[in-house]
Amino acid sequence: MTTVATMNAALPAGHLERLVQFARQVSFEAGARLFGEGRRADRFWIVRTGAVALDLHEPGRRPAAFEMLRHGELVGWSWHFPPRMGHLAVSPVRTWESDAEAVRAVCAEDPEFGFSIAVRGRLSVADRLHRSRILLLGLHAPQGNGGLA
Repeated sequence: MTTVATMNAALPAGHLERLVQFARQVSFEAGARLFGEGRRADRFWIVRTGAVALDLHEPGRRPAAFEMLRHGELVGWSWHFPPRMGHLAVSPVRTWESDAEAVRAVCAEDPEFGFSIAVRGRLSVADRLHRSRILLLGLHAPQGNGGLA
């Protein structure tokens, strides 16, 4: 699982069109913060162009970026469940921004649509967890050991 499951690959066509009905096009300049760690999560974004870094704040230090999201990836899963980490545009970014409350309401009234969104969420989280594990192995595992220390 080294490829990213993008929104258009993970949702049935009709569900993707329905999701985009709740969206508006929004752009961010490089260095702009889409979302700050710990803030109320009331919207999310699908990246159209550019790159967004996920970061975490460490007291006394600059936010530490740990993942880069690009075309087709969903930014801001915090609208669905925590944790609430920061999101920083590292290049000019164009997105579809969606109102989380409206999407949650449609998910509640249309279980098939809600299930598609939940499956997409699980795919995204699983992919990001896998990439984080690979990163941690590269940083901390003894090279060539193949076993647990």
